[in-house]
Amino acid sequence: MTEKLEGPGYMLEARSFLADPGQERLLAMTAAMPNARRTDFGNFNVRTRVVARSTRSTFVASDHPEDHQGSQTLSRDEYARVAAMQDSYVRERDMLVINGFIGNDEAFRVPARLVVEASNANIAGSQDLLYFHDADPGEPQLTVVYTPNLPAPGYADDRLIAVDLDGGMTRVLGSDYFGESKKGGLRMWNKVVYDRGGLPMHAGCKVVPTSSGDRTLLIVGLSGTGKTTTTFTRQNDSRPVQDDFIALMPGGRIYGTENGCFAKTYALSAEYEPTIYGAVTSPGAYLENVSQEDGALDFFDETFTANGRAVFAMSRLGWFRDAREVGPVDRVLILNRNTNVIPPVARLSREAAAAYFMLGESQGTAAGGKHEAGRSLRIPGTNPFFPLSQALQGNRFHELLTTASADVYLMNTGWVGGDGRDPHAVKVKIPLSSAIVKAIAEGTISWERDPDFGYEVASDVPGVDDPEILQPRRVYERQGRADEYRAWVTRLGEERAAFLSGFPGLDPAIAAAIR
Repeated sequence: MTEKLEGPGYMLEARSFLADPGQERLLAMTAAMPNARRTDFGNFNVRTRVVARSTRSTFVASDHPEDHQGSQTLSRDEYARVAAMQDSYVRERDMLVINGFIGNDEAFRVPARLVVEASNANIAGSQDLLYFHDADPGEPQLTVVYTPNLPAPGYADDRLIAVDLDGGMTRVLGSDYFGESKKGGLRMWNKVVYDRGGLPMHAGCKVVPTSSGDRTLLIVGLSGTGKTTTTFTRQNDSRPVQDDFIALMPGGRIYGTENGCFAKTYALSAEYEPTIYGAVTSPGAYLENVSQEDGALDFFDETFTANGRAVFAMSRLGWFRDAREVGPVDRVLILNRNTNVIPPVARLSREAAAAYFMLGESQGTAAGGKHEAGRSLRIPGTNPFFPLSQALQGNRFHELLTTASADVYLMNTGWVGGDGRDPHAVKVKIPLSSAIVKAIAEGTISWERDPDFGYEVASDVPGVDDPEILQPRRVYERQGRADEYRAWVTRLGEERAAFLSGFPGLDPAIAAAIR
């Protein structure tokens, strides 16, 4: 005998379906997992086989690859074969079902569902924290069917994330990393937002009080660039709204997505990141792959992986702002974890903002797996989950900026003058970035035109005692490396122009803004 679970366009059968059992039951099931350990803080730390997103194993189901530039595709026939294989596997398993919403605004929220093997209860428990549950979601619009213990032979590492955008279904095979559940729903939600006239952004959001009123900031960046840290670091008693994804709509209106956070834990410091530290170490948080000796956690040990993670509810922060209460966006910060000539902060024109948004420059971290860690990356929109053609992101961002009164800034959260192994390098530390964010919100930065890149660089930032770091050209010149600086200027100009030329349909004004 099997039980049945219906959704839009599908019917799954399984030995059993346990739907929405609640956190108490999910935590008990997680505690029973052989790879879960209780920490000194009373929460559970699960060691998984897979420790990062499986980018090489992620495919969009389509017979028209040209519609999904930047994404790998598999044919509709191959997707149907994989779906049948997974359905057959599920038929013999006990499954958990988690229902909820992506987003909590009644005008915009999207009903979503996760179906996952009961033997991987931590995935269900984590997703349950991230969904909103403030109403009955009814029939899901987006569904993730997740079988961590079913391999996908023929695909990289025997894993497959197969995305059916038209059917609102993502099938995950062979990975037990929670991020595939979270991103599985959000990747499909990206298309929903774009189809509604907005732009899905891989961005945090916070509200910073100032003497001139509240300022709503979006913090755009790849995983590992400091997006979460910047979102949760407090300036003027600022409050976080969202950690990972928002929808930007005409007029600067924003919508949130998740009722919790999926935070990196490597080098997590109670001194510099007390808000995140407190939430990560609270009862009820789910941890993945954090170094642990007996019950003690070591957030600085990367022996197993530097991509340790934690999922916690927004309520664990003790203070946050509901996205439904937030005004239009005032400031957009594009984070770039760089190691050469990018300043800690630059102010961008509208066209240059769209260009740097498309460039999506940063240094890869363990979040993207070993194939990205340490590499210089360019990922349009800093959004590796946008499943449509990439030019659409840049054009839509440019269009939306014309409807909103938002300034856009580029922020380097890495080093100036070399990487951490270079004795010439100057680190952009968290207190420096925090002072910059505060000054951006308050409008207290003094600016001057940069002669090499055309954007504005800071000449003075309140709270920053070393103005030289604000202008990398001065750092290189003081160190007798002016020729090296010029070489970087030339190299970046050529590389960026070539990169932007690779997106058919991108507004020419965007590409022309880069020099």
